[in-house]
Amino acid sequence: MPSAIAITAHPDDIEFIAAGTLLLLKQAGWDIHYFNLSRGNCGSVQYDNETTARVRLEEAKEAARLLGAHFHEPIANDMEIMYTPELMRKVTAVIRESKASVVLTHAPADYMEDHTNTCRLAVSAAFCHGMPNWASDPPRAPYDGNVTVYHAMPHGLRTPLRQRVHAGAYVNTTGVHARKREALAAHISQKHWLDVSQGMDSYLVSMDDLSHEVGRLSGQFEYAEGWRRHLHLGFSATDSDPLKEALGADYLINAAFEADLG
Repeated sequence: MPSAIAITAHPDDIEFIAAGTLLLLKQAGWDIHYFNLSRGNCGSVQYDNETTARVRLEEAKEAARLLGAHFHEPIANDMEIMYTPELMRKVTAVIRESKASVVLTHAPADYMEDHTNTCRLAVSAAFCHGMPNWASDPPRAPYDGNVTVYHAMPHGLRTPLRQRVHAGAYVNTTGVHARKREALAAHISQKHWLDVSQGMDSYLVSMDDLSHEVGRLSGQFEYAEGWRRHLHLGFSATDSDPLKEALGADYLINAAFEADLG
């Protein structure tokens, strides 16, 4: 059975940027994995550090259950996701456990460093999936086969320097949007936090708006997730696009983006 893993920074990040794609892969017969690097311990103005981490862990487990995904425990605290060998070995272990051929992660440049560093860790760990001389923590056997990394759209659909980002492909999440929204709603502690800290009003409505805007940019779908495919060199023997192969009509190539790449 083919396997895909979503690797993001915080509990609820997967629901915002990748849950629809995971659900479609699940429907197509794939094994799916859910991995947030951070415990989300700073995501509250109501609870202390330990209580927040405990609450958010249970919320994330429930969200993974609703998605039908294998849950992997977080490995760091908020604002402590750094590009270090120690964390890279831990991320490598999870990727090797999943035996993923698709890795979904953050944009290479995003509005906050936890996202950007998670992306770097996910990319480097995916690169090391088959290296017998790179030891993971805990030890996990390397596996053969191609791995394709896909980068989600950044928060606000822009880089930290406000440059607009265009997707290389769009995934039609309209048919699974209700389940994606249900999984996000499992992170109930985040309604108050995001209202206070980021002025997002309702985090559910914010996700609806984001998915609808990406759908509008596709020119075809009501709700969508956007992806950019990492260069295959060192990851895959061929320039393959497994999401396209798995999702068929729900996967729309952005021809203008491809033309810009030459």
